[in-house]
Amino acid sequence: MKLANVAGRLSVVLEDGVVDVEQASNGRFSMDPQACFERWEELALWASGSSLSAVAPFDSSSLGAPAPRPRQVFALGLNYGDHAREVGALSTKPAPVFTKFPSCIAAPFADLVLPSEFVDWEVELVLVVGREAWEVDESKAWSYVAGLSVGQDITERHVQVEGAAPQFCLGKSFPGFGPIGPYIVTLDEVDTPDDLALSTVLNGDVMQRGRTSQMLFGVPETLSRLSRVCPLWPGDLIFTGTPSGIGNARTPKVFLRPGDDLVSSIESVGTIQQRCVNRSRALRPLPLSRRM
Repeated sequence: MKLANVAGRLSVVLEDGVVDVEQASNGRFSMDPQACFERWEELALWASGSSLSAVAPFDSSSLGAPAPRPRQVFALGLNYGDHAREVGALSTKPAPVFTKFPSCIAAPFADLVLPSEFVDWEVELVLVVGREAWEVDESKAWSYVAGLSVGQDITERHVQVEGAAPQFCLGKSFPGFGPIGPYIVTLDEVDTPDDLALSTVLNGDVMQRGRTSQMLFGVPETLSRLSRVCPLWPGDLIFTGTPSGIGNARTPKVFLRPGDDLVSSIESVGTIQQRCVNRSRALRPLPLSRRM
């Protein structure tokens, strides 16, 4: 199953179009894409047992983030040996963990507003949690994953390291710094979920290329470790790390510029694309009453 957020409505993606879940289920399930994770197993059972037929085509520009309002967003650093080496860091056990604030989550084809001249890319496999996970055994970890998505852990490199201690969370949480999608792909759609090719292409040039099998700490170990510190909730996101090829590690350094085209792909999961724009084009902040 491939689940999408189509114009704010939960939809199942078929080869010839999409099915609106609320309509197809006669109201059994909500139109809200985030609400589906609270009833993930029930939804998956319904979808597998229903004869779904596409009722509408869709334009990729209508796609929103498939998990638009996660309660928690975790991310792993230095989880690929080649990336650790390119930044001059030792591969550590366990991999360092930081958070991206949920407000950074963005649509798969949303413009990326650049807040400075030091914005970098990091393609990552994103796990979407399907049920509450607490002290999960590694042998059962995959059963807690609702599905997979493509993600970019966009980073403002100066904010990331300024101050007496690195500000990873701030440097990685500007609006739009967590595009994910285009869908949530369930594990039955993926032959080898622990060995998928992933890449970043900038203006037609391949900048990153790797395989998820190169992770130093795989999905079972990662999910088990996180769940032994804090509960993982349905719809939470886990960015699992990036391979080598980031702009900050190049000589000379390469950062994103207005007009750049950033394409991120993961085998069997999909492709997302960001057009980089100047900050002057950013939307005005929401009034305080709408941020609460």
